[in-house]
Amino acid sequence: AFIFRLLCSSQHELCEQSMAATSSSYPAPATLLRCPAFFLCAPLLFILASPAAASDPDPLQDFCVADLTNKLHISVNGFVCKDPMHVTAADFKSSMLRNPGNTSNSLGVAVNLASGASAAGLNTQGVSFARIDYAKGGLVPPHVHPRAAEVLFVAEGTLSVGFVDTTNKLFSETLATGDLFVFPRGLVHFILNTGKGSALSFSGFNSQNPGASLLHNALFATKPDIPDAILEKAFQLSQQQVEHLKKVIGG
Repeated sequence: AFIFRLLCSSQHELCEQSMAATSSSYPAPATLLRCPAFFLCAPLLFILASPAAASDPDPLQDFCVADLTNKLHISVNGFVCKDPMHVTAADFKSSMLRNPGNTSNSLGVAVNLASGASAAGLNTQGVSFARIDYAKGGLVPPHVHPRAAEVLFVAEGTLSVGFVDTTNKLFSETLATGDLFVFPRGLVHFILNTGKGSALSFSGFNSQNPGASLLHNALFATKPDIPDAILEKAFQLSQQQVEHLKKVIGG
């Protein structure tokens, strides 16, 4: 309300009148539409009022080290806090990203995520961090992170990366050691090792639990199955082709 008044009143006193016309924090719609600064003020009000303006909620205390041994099965947005009197410096340290992951799999990659569920000190802090190891030709297939943007840093090797926006435009680059690349929140993206050997990257996320939905699994390996007729029509495939993909991807 203060920001709205500050911006609008400098343009036209109708904005001040709109604030006085209601006991709400927001101006009366009929008066608001006559405010010359409407198109400046409205987006600001939307941002301030929308819970989607931030990724994870802000913490209400200095820290909330996750009590991963808690057996009460309390459902909260994150994890139950450990008693602060029992928190030590060790709760904020993790060595889980120190060693290379096992890339002996069909995709040739190993993703190790330090999140609120695995590194207790990250609970409620709104961040997580991942190590990604790649065999030669290793691929992180097309996927999305519904709750976070991702910043990728190439520590070793050469990676071909890209994401697709909601107009189906592809943004793709080849990255060398030391390069950064941003994958916007919620957009489909991929990472391919195109170098002559193995590769290593690290990724930061603006959520303690970014989530990851692999497109091929989300379509052809669900439990229960998505009906064949839907996939047949969506991808213009025969029933035999759909069943084959479900068998190959879903096992």
